[in-house]
Amino acid sequence: MTKTILITGATAGIGKATAFRFAEEKYRLILTGRRKELLTIIAAELKEKYMAEVYPLSFDVRKKAAVENSLDNLPEDWKKIDILVNNAGLAAGLDPVNLASTDDWDNMIDTNIKGLLYVSRKIIPWMIRQGSGHIFNIGSIAGKEVYAKGSVYSATKHAVDALTKGMRIDLLQYGIKVTQICPGAVETEFSNVRFKGDMERAKQIYSGYEPLQGGDVAEIIHFISTLPARVNVNDILVMPQAQANVTTFHKI
Repeated sequence: MTKTILITGATAGIGKATAFRFAEEKYRLILTGRRKELLTIIAAELKEKYMAEVYPLSFDVRKKAAVENSLDNLPEDWKKIDILVNNAGLAAGLDPVNLASTDDWDNMIDTNIKGLLYVSRKIIPWMIRQGSGHIFNIGSIAGKEVYAKGSVYSATKHAVDALTKGMRIDLLQYGIKVTQICPGAVETEFSNVRFKGDMERAKQIYSGYEPLQGGDVAEIIHFISTLPARVNVNDILVMPQAQANVTTFHKI
């Protein structure tokens, strides 16, 4: 029977790469994101390249009503979701806590924590009903360590770490696996979003070394999803070879 994966934040980076990786395996794909036009383009590419079944859903994970309405209105045969990838997330700003924008704080907290919870709260009962499922929460090395000028982003990713552990305990009795993937530096739109479109500043984050690519993380998600039912990878921290911890890089 064809399996179904739901990926949030599927318009770029890790989410988009994960969509392409699972399309190769003939999964049905529910792809969500705020940018409807990009979702449409990606869906068309997946259908053309892999003849994939794709159900694009455009909504903002920060908006609880939009999340609930969009997911509730999925056709019944699309509600048997085997894998949920909670990928939607962002960093906004890079300022010390005494100077940071409270709007940036709200954006990160609402997306990285509440958005993950809103989507999970809708999908988990469906997984319980079917007696199986695998949830991947995309955390960050910032959920393991804190760095200067990143306190609130780090706090949101520490929350993802705690939520993943709690979900794993709560869902153990239902046969639902919960895995956290914590990447270090990945070359995606992440830094461009953080610096609000300042492309030159964003490029500097990845200069002098080879960062991870979205496809590297997608490959890890796919590998873990193929392990025997008795196996669960609880937590994985992955960084480029040139990175030792959240702030230490070997740059040429």
